[in-house]
Amino acid sequence: MRLMGLDVGSKTVGVAVSDELGWTAQGVEIVAINEELEEFGVSRIAELVKQFDVAGFVVGLPKNMNNTSGPRVDAAKAYGKLMTDTFNLPVDYQDERLTTVEAQRMLIEQADTSRKKRKKVIDKLAASLILENYLDRHGKLLNKLK
Repeated sequence: MRLMGLDVGSKTVGVAVSDELGWTAQGVEIVAINEELEEFGVSRIAELVKQFDVAGFVVGLPKNMNNTSGPRVDAAKAYGKLMTDTFNLPVDYQDERLTTVEAQRMLIEQADTSRKKRKKVIDKLAASLILENYLDRHGKLLNKLK
């Protein structure tokens, strides 16, 4: 059983999954969404939940640097509620401050990735970092699910 990490934006959702032991996270893909049209990529998320036998979700919370919540936190929580309501699986939240910045830095420093290529993978990498931070903070997945 695995956890799925979600980096929720206004146009895309970065998706990552843990390994079965809950030690590592791997970026899977970026799912297009459209908040204005209320298209949230649920059908694609459903396919991934089934494919990876997901037992729960970790949604990144984009808090402000002073630890306050803004409209994007509300949107992330709404997406988490949608996941709970749709899949009847638990959702937990992970502070994601600076994960996108860290992901950009990693892509520039380690892979010397162009801006155009970074845009295609940044949300997936951010989702992976959110999930890895969660796993590090909460210990092994197996302990969490027991």
